Amino acid sequence: MGDRTADERGQPAATIDSISAVTLATHDMAKAVRFYRALGFPLRYGGEGASFTSLSAGNACLNLTTEGSERDWSWWGRVILYVSDVDAFHQRAIAAGLAPDFAPRDATWGERYFHISDPDGHELSFATRLGAGG
Repeated sequence: MGDRTADERGQPAATIDSISAVTLATHDMAKAVRFYRALGFPLRYGGEGASFTSLSAGNACLNLTTEGSERDWSWWGRVILYVSDVDAFHQRAIAAGLAPDFAPRDATWGERYFHISDPDGHELSFATRLGAGG
């Protein structure tokens, strides 16, 4: 849990405890849903024909919302998701015909990871902590 210190008025300070969801825009919901389902994200709400879809990502959600083709975006950043076995997850992506940017590799900051972009160019990083349990 977060640090529950007092604010400048002596009131208990509000803290950020977790991310509930990340919402990504898509031009093609059906293609986006197939991509995320192929990676193993369970469907919570919506689906290929919906304008809004919610998928499970551990105890949080990865949401997709349809935007018109007149709305364009460029690289915005990346969503980083911890998985139990990054190498197995990479193999799942390859087996599903998806194209990760590179094979899993160890990072100096203590994670093993790989990146993959969804059909709309949103970058995802799948990682496992190295060392204890990783």
